[in-house]
Amino acid sequence: MKALTNTDFNFEGQKSVYHGKVRDVYNINDNLMVMVATDRISAFDVILPKGIPYKGQVLNQIAAKFLDATADICPNWKIASPDPMVTVGLKCEGFRVEMIIRSILTGSAWRDYQKGCREICGVKLPDGMKENQRFPEPIITPTTKADEGHDMNISKDEIIAQGIVSKEDYEVMEDYTRQLFKRGQEIAAKQGLILVDTKYEFGKRDGKVYLIDEIHTPDSSRYFYADGYEEKFNNGEPQRQLSKEFVRQWLIEHDFMNEPGQVMPNITDEYAESVSERYIELYEHITGEVFDKASDTDDIAKRIENNVVQFLKTYK
Repeated sequence: MKALTNTDFNFEGQKSVYHGKVRDVYNINDNLMVMVATDRISAFDVILPKGIPYKGQVLNQIAAKFLDATADICPNWKIASPDPMVTVGLKCEGFRVEMIIRSILTGSAWRDYQKGCREICGVKLPDGMKENQRFPEPIITPTTKADEGHDMNISKDEIIAQGIVSKEDYEVMEDYTRQLFKRGQEIAAKQGLILVDTKYEFGKRDGKVYLIDEIHTPDSSRYFYADGYEEKFNNGEPQRQLSKEFVRQWLIEHDFMNEPGQVMPNITDEYAESVSERYIELYEHITGEVFDKASDTDDIAKRIENNVVQFLKTYK
């Protein structure tokens, strides 16, 4: 099985390209964005040395599905997915804030709570909560990109006071975030899942707020299995979750957490294929549909280039 780990396209009208940890984003005439979900995988802020076959297709198709399934709630950037690994959409000016919404006390929020923290991003938390307990209402805990690139927790009041986002725009994003999350939870519940927390990114174009980037994928969201949630919570047991946590666990077992002196373990073809199978499982659980592996995998880059070039020719 082949994996796509690098892209170096030169599309007509291309102004620039941004290579992220997982996605490569091409700016076409400052009007469109071509977002390629590669098969790169990152954990502990490091890109692993081997790609995971079909991972890009899994993430791109989950995000495309959820963008379509929420388009009645708010406008989003997506125009089309001309290839299983690509979404093309409107170029928006991104806000420097990520809207994180949580329905359950877990992860980093739980770790802070254990240390005595009773307020996250200006949201007060009651005493006496347990790990994996539901909040009475989902809470929004935004983060902002600091100049050195770390995500920093920040409150709504600070965002508005510092002029990062205007009060009007923030309230639109807040409203969209709650509605999108509610829809995501409803869709997850039909698949026997709980959408625990997720993040949304928004941008602006022609004075209008758009949902941008990807939504509800295992890379940006945490899902628990609904079956057994209450029982495990009451017994203080870990929840069964759908996320890429299993990759992080494998690295930890091989003594790698990206700390000084640690060496990345060798990733065999067999291990990469087993991760690929897990991602396909995630796709099928989250969407309730059978995963259809893309064809023409001998030269994935060529297939993508042909599909995108064809789309850009016909798009007016």
